[in-house]
Amino acid sequence: MATSTPLLPTSNARVIFDGFRSTPVLDHAEGLDLDPVDGSLWCGGEAGQLYRIDLAANSIELIDQNPGGFTLGLRFTNRREVIWLDAVRCQVRRLAVGTGRPVELLVDGAIGDHRLVYPNALDVTADGVMYISDSDGDAETGGGAIYRISADDTAEVWCPGPFHFANGVAVSPDGQWLYVAESASRAVSRVAILPDGSAGPIERIWTLGNRVPDGLAFGPDGRLYAACYYPSIILRLEAEGGVTTIYEDPIGHTLSNPTNLVFVGTEALVANLGRWHITSIDMRPVLT
Repeated sequence: MATSTPLLPTSNARVIFDGFRSTPVLDHAEGLDLDPVDGSLWCGGEAGQLYRIDLAANSIELIDQNPGGFTLGLRFTNRREVIWLDAVRCQVRRLAVGTGRPVELLVDGAIGDHRLVYPNALDVTADGVMYISDSDGDAETGGGAIYRISADDTAEVWCPGPFHFANGVAVSPDGQWLYVAESASRAVSRVAILPDGSAGPIERIWTLGNRVPDGLAFGPDGRLYAACYYPSIILRLEAEGGVTTIYEDPIGHTLSNPTNLVFVGTEALVANLGRWHITSIDMRPVLT
């Protein structure tokens, strides 16, 4: 179970970009990541949007929109390709930033004879391998899967589960584990990445009580952090199943149904599906 008292005061969080009155409006972001070249923040919207936010200029640009879609997970590769998932259209989409090339579809509806259900979150390794969660199942009945797309764009079902609504995923810094947030069972599991690239067994390590994990990310300290959709809270997942509460917004205002997070130095930038802004949390006291 998680400790109940947050290590950080509520004053350590602030709105770093407010998209409520921006043009265009930031339409309830879920996934987010930083352009490795210019440092801009990219995220999606609930109507299939792809946004670029210049934090220094406090400006936002609509890069792409997939009508009828819903953008969830988003990550950059080290080749400056932004990859994002459309949960409604069941697509994996890619844009090579700065090349002028159009948006590509890496996956459209199925991988082989396996139909996607709800592509949700992804992580990308340094050598360009993608791991993608497909969300299905509830607290009692498992479902879903983890997909793998190799650097040559070959897509496969990597771990068939079952998971209880597989959500956020994060590859460990040593490349030996994939961590998976299972939102319906309020737990976080891990799957070994074996030397031949295949998946090991599912190991359920952390149970979170009434906290619903959504996004996962490793911090600059090499430790695993979870953004919980409910309540609005950031957890650190410790060894041997221990859990530490790092930050909580008791009124769900500055941090509001947080989904994914990304670290910029000692700051954690967090997407809020419950509102129209990006939150920054000063993590220095817990990283040193």
